[in-house]
Amino acid sequence: MGLGNCEFAVALLLFLSCVCSVYGDAGDTITTSQPIKDPEAIVSSGNKFKLGFFSPVNSTYRYVGIWYSNISAETQVLWVANRNTSINDSSGMMTISEDGNLVVLNGQGEVLWSSNVLIGFNQSTAQLTDDGNLVIKAGPNGNLVWQSFQHPTDTYLPKMRLSANARTGNKILVTSWRSSSDPSVGNFSAGVNPLGIPEFFIWNNGHPFWRSGPWGGQNFIGIPGMYTSPYLQGFSVQEEADGTFTLSLNIQDPVIRARYVLTSHGRLTEQYWDYGKGGWEFTWEAQSTDCDIYGKCGPFGSCDAQNSPICTCLKGFVAKNKGEWNKGIWTSGCVRTTTLQCDRIQNGSEVGKEDGFMKLEMMKVPTFADYWSNPSSEQECKDECLRNCSCVAYSFYNGNMCMAWTGNLIDIQKFSEGGTDLNIRLAYTELVADNKRNMKVIISMSVIVGVIAICICVFFYWKWMATHRERNLISEETLSFKTREAQETVFDGNSPQNVKEVKLEPLFKLQILETATNNFDISKKLGQGGFGAVYWGKLPDGQEIAVKRLSRTSGQGREEFMNEVVVISKLQHRNLVRLLGCCVEGEEMMLVYEYLPNKSLDAFLFDSLRKRQIDWERRFDIINGICRGLLYLHRDSRLRIIHRDLKPSNILLDRELNPKISDFGMARIFCGNEDQVNTSRVVGTYGYMSPEYLIKGRFSEKSDVFSFGVLLLEIVSGRRNSSFYDNEHSLSLIGYAFELWKERDITAVVDPAISDPCFQVEIFRCIHIGLLCVQELAKDRPAVSTITSMLNSEIVDLPPPKKPAFFERQSSLDTESITQNQEINSINNVTISDVNGR
Repeated sequence: MGLGNCEFAVALLLFLSCVCSVYGDAGDTITTSQPIKDPEAIVSSGNKFKLGFFSPVNSTYRYVGIWYSNISAETQVLWVANRNTSINDSSGMMTISEDGNLVVLNGQGEVLWSSNVLIGFNQSTAQLTDDGNLVIKAGPNGNLVWQSFQHPTDTYLPKMRLSANARTGNKILVTSWRSSSDPSVGNFSAGVNPLGIPEFFIWNNGHPFWRSGPWGGQNFIGIPGMYTSPYLQGFSVQEEADGTFTLSLNIQDPVIRARYVLTSHGRLTEQYWDYGKGGWEFTWEAQSTDCDIYGKCGPFGSCDAQNSPICTCLKGFVAKNKGEWNKGIWTSGCVRTTTLQCDRIQNGSEVGKEDGFMKLEMMKVPTFADYWSNPSSEQECKDECLRNCSCVAYSFYNGNMCMAWTGNLIDIQKFSEGGTDLNIRLAYTELVADNKRNMKVIISMSVIVGVIAICICVFFYWKWMATHRERNLISEETLSFKTREAQETVFDGNSPQNVKEVKLEPLFKLQILETATNNFDISKKLGQGGFGAVYWGKLPDGQEIAVKRLSRTSGQGREEFMNEVVVISKLQHRNLVRLLGCCVEGEEMMLVYEYLPNKSLDAFLFDSLRKRQIDWERRFDIINGICRGLLYLHRDSRLRIIHRDLKPSNILLDRELNPKISDFGMARIFCGNEDQVNTSRVVGTYGYMSPEYLIKGRFSEKSDVFSFGVLLLEIVSGRRNSSFYDNEHSLSLIGYAFELWKERDITAVVDPAISDPCFQVEIFRCIHIGLLCVQELAKDRPAVSTITSMLNSEIVDLPPPKKPAFFERQSSLDTESITQNQEINSINNVTISDVNGR
């Protein structure tokens, strides 16, 4: 009996090995003895890329290609071997031939594609790397003799290098598919143009179609978005010893799957894989307007997509063919109206005064620039151009790069942002005439602006006289922070009796905060909330700060400002944001906080890429931290505080991703014997407010518990409470979770980014706790101290949750903070403010 079992096991193993050899993946290597046959494949050692047989969309032909592992080949093939010679059936095979080359064969043994290199060894192997590169190694030392990165198809990947040499003419280019169902070589190619200063070009059948502008050392000058795109910043261009220019891209994050695809229509697109949506996201495209088409306006013509018509001649130039120009045909370009001094000297004419330059700002400079190295200043760059009679324009870029142009200026474009200054050489008479015209315009505008300015000054002086007394009173009250004033303004007479005079140190001077934030420069702006904008700054001692500046148009103001100062100034807890001080000068009212570099929880939780940085263990720590902060507010601090606006954007994260509760502008202080309070001023955020508070204006500790429950479910699911629409029966997240709870299947609630069987019990327990917190009746919800015990499993058996509060969602207000003045049981007069992490 035992022998029979052994024989059966051996037979089963043999059968499985046969199945795996026919249908499975055969490691990462192809050899003479280990070919792959359709539909077999090989996978890189890190399971990042796969090489195998595929058919394009709307096609039955078979090709050998490389694609990202675990993503459908039809949607994202990155490289194709036999792109010009298809296989008509599923009989194809890729193997190593007798001469050591990698080949693709059809069912008749015909070679449809070959790596076609002189190897010199009988034995070689082909391996698929974790960079997506297919390499051939030969010889006893495994020397690299061929790689697919040097023979790309339509896709450019990180770690791939595109190169070009002006002397030899050798280029490594990306070439488009013929169509989405035909991978054969199409009309478009893209790569580095090494003539002059290197640029990235797209060619249409060998003719320029689009270009990036010159390489400026850190970016391509003609791509304004290179400073803001998350991936375009990783490019570099290097010049090698033999004069070859090489373009490379390095993305450090191994999780990111990025690619650049040259489409069959000649569009170069930047794409990354969105794990949450399960598809490719397009983040940048080379051709976004008609002005991006190479030479759209011809020589000496400038293109501006914001104007109509988009083409104009540069100053000092007129249309070469006015008939075509008036019809919108601009390729003939423009010609100079007045000859330059150099030309007049050569023709023996009167010399006249020296030529000058007209500056054009934020421009995509012309193609084929000459590079003059190491200029000491822009003046030296300008003088060098003046000394060269052929020089018609120059640009001084980034303080160390002098570019000059001779001949026709082609493919000039005006940007709304980015670009650089372009200085066009003009005859002296053209500059004088232009200056006279400008002077007349300046004088006329000055008179008009002067009259308007006087009227405005009179108006604001009158307004200032009417309000300065009130402003002075606000400053005095805020600087003293006396209890009586705070009680009257903030707490409607409900402040605890044991609160004494609250003083806040230090009081920052406006000049110090202006210096720290570079005069509140837009580049220092961290976000925008209902109170106003928040700026990053650095104090003279090096301490980083966040400055919340009251906006003059804010719906919040004096009350919220004083409320936050009184509430948070004496609170000290590791899970509460720390208020460092404030500033009140004239009309300026500002709060100064400790700076938290990771911003708010929602920036991680609802971002498909960044959410992977917070695994379940980190999320559980964040949940516990928020709970400890709430427990301190409700029970452990000397002031008993209800936050009233708990949500992901008000949970800030420090460098170690520890949570800190922020934004106490809507908080309320309870007296020692109070359990709940009614208010006529309902504030908070739809989706996080408890039903008794939203409908009746009644709030208590259980109001914060409700908000915490919604927040807990969002942390577990990675989805907003407001992210459910008609296809999910118009339920909120809490309704969706409760429906699945009743069906005893809550797996679908869990964020796939943290779905791990090792933590399933703990995750399900948190969902259970979240549903207990959002029950409709306040008395059914647990206190924060009980929630802490539940999270730490000090309370093992949890009661079943009752039906949560269901609301008919207001889609236009789901994610907006609201402040409203109302009678009890009324929800009218709603005002809206932006919700942003600070």
